[in-house]
Amino acid sequence: MTHITRSILDNELTDLNTSVLQMASMVDAAIGKAVDALTNSNMALANEVVAGDVEINQLRFKIEEKAYVILATQQPAARDLRTVIAAIHFAIELERIGDHAAGIARIVTRLEGVPISTENIVRSESVEAGEGVVPQLNLSRLPKMSKRARDMLARAIDAFVNRDVEKAYAIVKRDQKIDRHYRKFFAEAMASMNTQSIAELPTYLLWIAHDLERIGDRATNLAERVVFMVTGQYTEVLEDYE
Repeated sequence: MTHITRSILDNELTDLNTSVLQMASMVDAAIGKAVDALTNSNMALANEVVAGDVEINQLRFKIEEKAYVILATQQPAARDLRTVIAAIHFAIELERIGDHAAGIARIVTRLEGVPISTENIVRSESVEAGEGVVPQLNLSRLPKMSKRARDMLARAIDAFVNRDVEKAYAIVKRDQKIDRHYRKFFAEAMASMNTQSIAELPTYLLWIAHDLERIGDRATNLAERVVFMVTGQYTEVLEDYE
C-alpha cells in the first residue's frame, strides 16, 4: 500500500470512527432524556426523544454507507478490515439502543397524568398490607439501571476508540449487575400485579426495565465486537471472563 493510499484510508477510517462516536453520543443522550422524562413526568422531553430517533436511524445508514464505500474503494485488510466491519456492527447496535430509548419515551407518554418522580419513589423493601407483607416496586432501580447501562455504553465506546480488549472484557461484569436489578424489579412487579387491582402501571414500568436491561446486553455485544476488531476472534469470550 502506497503512502498516499494509506493516508486516504486513514482519513476515511478516522471519519468513520468520528461518525460512530457522534452516534454513540446521540444514543447516550437519548437514554438520559428518556429516563429523565420518566422520573419527572416530562411529556415534552419524552416526545423529543421519540422524534430524535429518526436522526439516529439516519446516521446509522450513513455510517454503513461510508463503511461500504471504504470496502469497495480501499479494499482494507487485516485490522483495517475488522475495524470497518466493527463500525458497521456498532452502528447497528447503537441504532437498536436508540430504539430502546425511544421505547422508554413512548411508554412515558402513555403514563401522562400518572405522578412518577423522585419524590414518590418507593424506597422501602416492603409494606404491611392485609394479612401479610407485600413487596413494593422499588422505582429507584430504574435510574440505577439507566446509569449502569450508560456507563457500559461509554466504556464500550472507549474500548473501541482505544482498541482496549481488557476494557471490553470487563464490561460483562457490569451487565451482570443490570441483570440482577432487572430480576429483582421483575419479581417486585409480578408481586405488585398480584396485589393491586390495576396492573397497568407496573406493567409499563416492567417494560421500561426490560428496555434498560436490553441496552446493557447490546453494550456487551459492542464489547465483543471490540475483541473481534483487535484480535480477529469473535466468540462468546465475555461469558467466561473472570
